[in-house]
Amino acid sequence: MKELALKYGCNPNQKPSRIYMEEGELPIEVLNGRPGYINLLDALNSWQLVKELKAATGLPAAASFKHVSPAGAAVGLPLSDTLKKIYFVDDVNFELTPLANAYARARGADRMCSYGDFCALSDTCDEATALLIKREVSDGVIAPDYTPEALKILQDKRKGTYNVLKIDPNFIPAPIECKQVFGVTFEQGRNEVKLDDPTLFENIPTKAKNLTPEAIRNLIIALITLKYTQSNSVCYVKDGQAIGIGAGQQSRIHCTRLAGNKADEWWLRQCPKVINLPFKESIRRADRDNTINVYISDEYEDVLADGVWQNLFTEKPAPLTREERKEWIAKNTGVALGSDAFFPFGDNIERARKSGVEFIAQAGGSVRDDNVIDTCNKYGITMAFTGVRLFHH
Repeated sequence: MKELALKYGCNPNQKPSRIYMEEGELPIEVLNGRPGYINLLDALNSWQLVKELKAATGLPAAASFKHVSPAGAAVGLPLSDTLKKIYFVDDVNFELTPLANAYARARGADRMCSYGDFCALSDTCDEATALLIKREVSDGVIAPDYTPEALKILQDKRKGTYNVLKIDPNFIPAPIECKQVFGVTFEQGRNEVKLDDPTLFENIPTKAKNLTPEAIRNLIIALITLKYTQSNSVCYVKDGQAIGIGAGQQSRIHCTRLAGNKADEWWLRQCPKVINLPFKESIRRADRDNTINVYISDEYEDVLADGVWQNLFTEKPAPLTREERKEWIAKNTGVALGSDAFFPFGDNIERARKSGVEFIAQAGGSVRDDNVIDTCNKYGITMAFTGVRLFHH
């Protein structure tokens, strides 16, 4: 198939709309549903991300995309009981495969932003992964293949309209890519930089130089995630998964704060006081996510007010105070942070260390590199200058 007609473009008034190949066949096959313009942008960007994660780590990978940026990305490491609980997979009656673990991590990192996502899988979708996808509000999935059992599960999702895409894993795009803006054609070479190259992490200007193998793996995951995130962007990673992604901010410090706040929320969800919130059994997962998001914020009274909490909880929870939040966040350690370009000032490091960052990979090359290095040295943070910028638009 050389082209696929779409219902409309980014918005309903943008017609006609299609995807097509000038040469050769489309590398994707629609197995179910009718994907839209933004669905396909998410699908093709997320597929590239998980393909690179798998190649770099050797582990199955998954990503959750919304509006052409990842809400989460992860590799298939086992889940602790705590992570199973905060990702809402502690109740399943089947064994989680490595791919299912990757999906649970990618979807669970930022559950609010993942609501209505498009997900990507690096490997053949198995039954366990399909069963997890079936439980969530999602627009579609892209993978190199599906087992018969998995395909049947996904084809039945959303009353049979769920988008299921199969992509040729051997497809290699042309080395030159084009796009049009306002009738003007832009052309550039594809960003084929390899981010699993160990030499990227050899230039360490900080006093601390202890990049452990786990830290390097996490930094690689951060950089690959950033390669497909709308710039400016930064990514916090821990235990093989993105825990906070800041995308599309004009200022890098706002990016660092946004992603850091998401990383803090991911960590706060693991606080015993949050895990043990006495939700009513009838409260849906999405409503629990929204409630938790408010409960761990300064607006906690919005869900603890009389006449409100009775609809959510079996008994009124005690607030999670600002002091309790700060104390719990301080327990998060070993976090890796990647940036798609240099940090211009040390304020980014000041914010990052509050979310447990101990390892950083960034391009370097700012006129204030000395300030950034000094700030890392103040906190014993190991920072590598990769010399690689990863802007994505």
